[in-house]
Order: sequence, then C-alpha cells, then structure tokens
Amino acid sequence: MGLALCLGIVGLGVPTAVAEPPGPAAGFYTPPNPLPPGAEGDLIRTGPSNLALSLPLPNGPIPGTATRVMYRSQDANDQPNAVTGTYIDPSAPWTGPGPRPLVVIAPGTHGQGDQCAPSHQLNNVLTYQPILGLMVEYELVSTYALLSKGYGVMITDYDGLGTPGTHTYVNRAAEAHAVLDAARAALKLQGVKVGPDSPVGLWGYSQGGGAVAAATELAPEYAPDLKIAGTYAGAPVADLAATLSQVDGTFLTGVIAYTVNGLKRTNPELIPIIDASTNANGKAVLAAAENQCIVESALTIGFHRTNEWIANGQSLSDYLKNIPEAQEVLAENRVGNRTPNSPVYVDTSTGDDIVPYGQAEQLSREWCGRGANVTLNTQRLPFILPGLALSHVLPDFIGLTGGLNWIDARFRGVPTAGTCA
Repeated sequence: MGLALCLGIVGLGVPTAVAEPPGPAAGFYTPPNPLPPGAEGDLIRTGPSNLALSLPLPNGPIPGTATRVMYRSQDANDQPNAVTGTYIDPSAPWTGPGPRPLVVIAPGTHGQGDQCAPSHQLNNVLTYQPILGLMVEYELVSTYALLSKGYGVMITDYDGLGTPGTHTYVNRAAEAHAVLDAARAALKLQGVKVGPDSPVGLWGYSQGGGAVAAATELAPEYAPDLKIAGTYAGAPVADLAATLSQVDGTFLTGVIAYTVNGLKRTNPELIPIIDASTNANGKAVLAAAENQCIVESALTIGFHRTNEWIANGQSLSDYLKNIPEAQEVLAENRVGNRTPNSPVYVDTSTGDDIVPYGQAEQLSREWCGRGANVTLNTQRLPFILPGLALSHVLPDFIGLTGGLNWIDARFRGVPTAGTCA
C-alpha cells in the first residue's frame, strides 16, 4: 500500500539520507507517564521539525514551516494515549473565502517500526538501515500539493507509530481517533495560520483512506466540535476481511503481518488463538514485521502466502472464518456502520489489486442508504501486473487532481449533490 510509489521516487533521484540519528528528537516520542490530564486533541508537547525538502527564503521557507507535535487521543479501546504528528504552516496564501482551511492527512502504509513514522521521514525523505531497511516519504506528493493551495496541513503518525507500543495498523477506532484529534491539536497551536474557526478537510489513500473514512463517520459522535468541510477517501480499507483476502500472496503480503500484530495489541483475547495457529515461520514473520517499514516487508515477505504461516496449511482468511472471536473483531473494524454528516469523496479503481473495488463501492452504497452526501469516483482501469501493487498505486496519482479540486470546492463553499441519486 504505497511501496511502488516509494520505489518510483527512489528512481527519480530524490536526495538520500541515513535514518534520523539519535538526538533531541529521539526523546520527543516518549510520552510523559502518566499523561497530563486533559481532553482529546490537547497538545502534550511541540518541537521543531526540519523538512528535508524545503527552500529557505527571506520571508519564510517554502512550502512551509513544520512543527513536530504530540497530542492526546484515545486508543482502540477508548483509553487515553499519546500520538505524534507534524503540522506544516503553509507559505502559500489562502485565496478563498473565510478562515484558512486545515487538512489532516492520514498517511498510507509506512510500516510498523517506529522509524517508519511520517514525522521521522519528513526530515529525511529517504532513509536506509542495512540490509533492506529502505523507506521513502511518499506522502510528500499529496502533502506539498495541499500546501500549494494555501491549506495548513497536519499529518498524523497514528497510534503506536513512533510512540511506544505496537502500531495498531488499520484499526478503525484507533485511526479515527488519531485523525480527528490531530485536527483538534493543529487548531490549538499558537502562532500559526489556522485556528478554531478553520474548516477542516480529511485526506487519505489506502490505509489512510480507511482511516479518514472511519474518522468522518465517527466525527458526529466523537468530534462534533470540528467543522469538517469534506473528506477525500482514496482506496479506503473499509472491509478488513475482504482486503486481507485480496492482498494475500501479493507484493504487500507483509501488511497482513502488521494487521495481526496490531490485533494482538488491541484484542489480547486473540493472542492465544494466534499463537496456537501459527507455525515457527509464522511467528518469525510476525516478529520481524513489527520492526519493519513497508519496503523491507515487501522485499522479505512479499509474494509469500499466509498458508506458510498457519500450522494446518490454511490461509489466514480461511482459518479466521472458523474463529468466532476473530469474526467479531473483523466486524468491529468494518467501516460503514455509521453515517458521516459532511460530504465524502470516495475514489476507487476497478483494477485495484490490493484494496478491493467492491468493498469501497459497498461503503458508498451503505452511506448513501443512510442519507450521507457521497461522491463515488470510479476509475475504470484494468489490472496491471496483478499482485505487484501498481494497479493500487497508479489511481492515487491519477485521482490526485480530481480530489484536490473536489476538496477545494468544499472549502470555497460550493455545494455538492454527490452521486447517491
């Protein structure tokens, strides 16, 4: 979910750097214990963040000034936690009506190791740890495109990515909380160009698409204080079971290991089931993936199948079908059981070989059935080298301009009827 884009950027000759060395930033990611009292979205600490791709000018750097942020949120079980991220105050002017907008980016798959967190990667663009620990900050494409529109941009690291504990990959509640509280935190920063009256947009593709889809449907109950103008959800992971089945055996099989590791943290009742069902190879894969970024996982786990991990030789999806506790957890992580009260743009491709088109279409249909304002944009593309993830990554590029135009129209007060009719 983003690997082909990573490799493409490497091929373009982006400046490289080794992994961020220990320094003042290293201690930033350790939350105070106990957490200070407060509300979700309260700032815990802030610090400087130096964008690796930035042009210093007398009136300020382009595309903007970055701040590393730690903020209060909730984990998958509604317990207080600390999440980190990066806010970038834009250099470009806002030319639309009203206060300058804020866009929260929920990043696509980066990995499960703390070194993979976007707030680290933004300071380096490309990092490398021997032997296969390569990572590219591919979210720069959407980030800098949004900054060029004059929006403030906040990028969350998610629960457990950078901070202590296993990253709860594609967990509906944890990701939704992290996204919504990232918006609250950015709007509380002092001396920046966004503030309490700023309209908010949510933006994400793949893992990020599922995260913002979960956030926008949870917002009416969890964050009614936010003025969400619109949400761009590209290739959203809405039906986790369907996605796990399709991604098995592809270049990105490793994301299944991230998912299982995250479920072991959020649902400890599954630990004995997972331990009993996995063989020695499966246990080794899960342990290794917990400290990897997506490129390394793709190069070491990619194109393998999960039946190599399961003791009885079944695929993980088939095995879980017979485990009631697992089916309950998968159902709980399904997006689409709530109703957004702000417009949503769902961008998906019929040829996506990683995140199934059908579950994105089903999500749109369910939201429409509840009266939500949904625009479903279907890119009718063929499967290209199925399993290599190209058919998953290309629609992200192809749909970028349409998504930008759609969300910009929402910030400028242009109404949208959606496509539900």
